[in-house]
Amino acid sequence: MSEPSLITLDQVGKTYHTRTGSVHAVAEASFGVRQGEFVSLLGPSGCGKSTLLMMVAGLETPSSGSLRFSGEPITGPRRDNGIIFQDATLLPWKSVIDNVLFPVDILKMPREQYRTRAFELIARVGLKGFEHKKPHELSGGMRQRVAICRALIHDPQVLLMDEPFSALDAITRDQMNVVLADMLENYNKTVLFVTHSIREAVYLSDRVLVMGGRPSTVTLDLRIDFERPRRPDIEDDPRFRDMVRQLRQSIEHAHDTSHARA
Repeated sequence: MSEPSLITLDQVGKTYHTRTGSVHAVAEASFGVRQGEFVSLLGPSGCGKSTLLMMVAGLETPSSGSLRFSGEPITGPRRDNGIIFQDATLLPWKSVIDNVLFPVDILKMPREQYRTRAFELIARVGLKGFEHKKPHELSGGMRQRVAICRALIHDPQVLLMDEPFSALDAITRDQMNVVLADMLENYNKTVLFVTHSIREAVYLSDRVLVMGGRPSTVTLDLRIDFERPRRPDIEDDPRFRDMVRQLRQSIEHAHDTSHARA
């Protein structure tokens, strides 16, 4: 018998009502994410990937269908989620260590008990020695490393990541993929990851879901069966290139279908 899903989406839809009319962002999405699984969402711009992620985070309410976490309905933000956005959103007046510990302060958890973990996380992402620097003293990639530490500080079960590396240059983005993969080898988390990069999705994921154009549905659920830990040279593997090609074709088809409906 297969392992039950930690996160379950059943025919989830989302419609926004504006002064100029209704926007049907997500038509229907049904899938599960098991404990410890890394699942990426791919699809054309505007197809509702981030909207879906925010519904899982409890920051958006679905218009239809149901979302569950460990069998319980998701009705709002959960303490066992860590969220990483496209922008690192660090507090500019706080040091690296204080930014990492910020969720501990917000959740009114005992700060001193988490200081050792904070220093450990900072060292793990390669920022040892930068603990007392301010965000303006860091590069974009360094700020996103701090954001990863901040999301992990309170040891959440789930990481929800909304295109966290999209603003970085190609070399830094590849470095961040390696950093994230290493972090997840050491801190086993369930991850739902939104990205526009097909290579990034294949490198990081256990499964990749392709979402069709607006209003979107899940059109492909592709299992990525490479063993972990994964090395960057895995991209030279012919199977890796085949998976990238399959996903690209699926996204192009979803894009063409969306334009045909428009």
